[in-house]
Amino acid sequence: METQEISFKESIDRMFDRAAATLDLPPGLAEHIKICNSVYQIRFFVKFRDGYKTFVGWRAVHSDHRLPVKGGIRYALSVTQDDVEALAALMSYKCAIVDVPFGGSKGGLSIYPRDYTEAELERITRRFAQELIEKGYISPSLNVPAPDMGTGPREMAWIADTYRMLYPNDINAVACVTGKPVTQGGIRGRVEATGRGVQYALREFFRHPEDVARAGLQGSLEGKRVVVQGIGNVGYHTAKFLAEEDGARIVGIIERDGAVLSEKGLPVDRVSDHKWEHGGIKGMSGVTFVEDGCSVLEADCDILIPAALEGQITMENAPRIRASLIAEAANGPITFEADNYLRERGKVILPDIYLNAGGVTVSYFEWIKNLSHIRFGRLDRRHEEMRGRQIIETIETMVGRKVPDHLRSQLTQGADEFDLVRSGLDDTMRQAYNEIRDIFLSRDNVPDLRTAAYVVAIEKIARAYQELGLY
Repeated sequence: METQEISFKESIDRMFDRAAATLDLPPGLAEHIKICNSVYQIRFFVKFRDGYKTFVGWRAVHSDHRLPVKGGIRYALSVTQDDVEALAALMSYKCAIVDVPFGGSKGGLSIYPRDYTEAELERITRRFAQELIEKGYISPSLNVPAPDMGTGPREMAWIADTYRMLYPNDINAVACVTGKPVTQGGIRGRVEATGRGVQYALREFFRHPEDVARAGLQGSLEGKRVVVQGIGNVGYHTAKFLAEEDGARIVGIIERDGAVLSEKGLPVDRVSDHKWEHGGIKGMSGVTFVEDGCSVLEADCDILIPAALEGQITMENAPRIRASLIAEAANGPITFEADNYLRERGKVILPDIYLNAGGVTVSYFEWIKNLSHIRFGRLDRRHEEMRGRQIIETIETMVGRKVPDHLRSQLTQGADEFDLVRSGLDDTMRQAYNEIRDIFLSRDNVPDLRTAAYVVAIEKIARAYQELGLY
């Protein structure tokens, strides 16, 4: 099937337009919400290896109806200004959907990190950060980056330290970025947050039998055959949690150099270890290797989880997609045209602007922690343990029997930071899904969960502008 695919940014804009058309907004407001407010492009050079190297990067602010704006920094040779603007828009919508009080932003640097030593990468990152900081594109109160593809806690620590050196009197300097190492003001659970959010979202979906039936499935996550594209941070944690905690079978994992298959279920940790040790998943023993990895997107499975790059499911391969449920752990893995086609075929899609919002949710918790200057659970953990012991002692006195040790341990354990992060993320993903679901079920002109998610986001952002008198 031949068709002219539109760009990533155009796909997002058309999805937005489809949802906005179902709403009765004041003239011009939808267009204002859709457009990117500002984009800063920077070219800078770094001296090393007996010469100079020039780099180009961007930081886009899509919507500042809430401050600070929030969004990761991506390191990839493929990154473009259009990509950065598109990803910034998705951030605005994600934050609105999960009720995180941030606007949307995104950054990108055209670079392949593996081409540089750690020391060189640090110099590049600090130089890039300095340029953004001096223009107000990194700040605890205005613009807060986080990790994205090609970056992680290490880069966030470098950025935070650069900001602290430029503004040594800012008591909230550590809150200028999230996704930092825990020892540098980060929060427990942030590294796994996006994958954990995908798991919680899928769990909530399977709590609604009618939704599961709409996808042509039944029962729970246990035993469901899952194909995951991408075994990076998001894909790895998603696959690991679904397999180990929910009993799903990861029957396929797709990477850059191919895919591995096993109908009885792949050992997720071993696949990930092989990738990092050998630079890919080819050559792994005990599994079936497929050279054309992308063809495995079309494999027979219950749940397909694209967790890599945008534009992976297009009109070229959409007719051959066999999964009953597609869960978009990546940003924009399905193009606008393919999305329409799959919906018409009755496929159920859990959209990216909801499904992968776990990262920004836990980033919000980290930002709050940094501003409050106290670790979550520090004030009340031991108090909870004491109350638990008192309750157990009361029960034992009343019934004349001892509570079993394993129950005693559970009931007297106070919640630490990790427990609270998980609890907050679980609650957020549950609430957001039910809000999207209610829109989908109650409005005849909303055809799917993606449109419903956009409707939720647009209505919240529009309300913010109107209530603040900004329109």
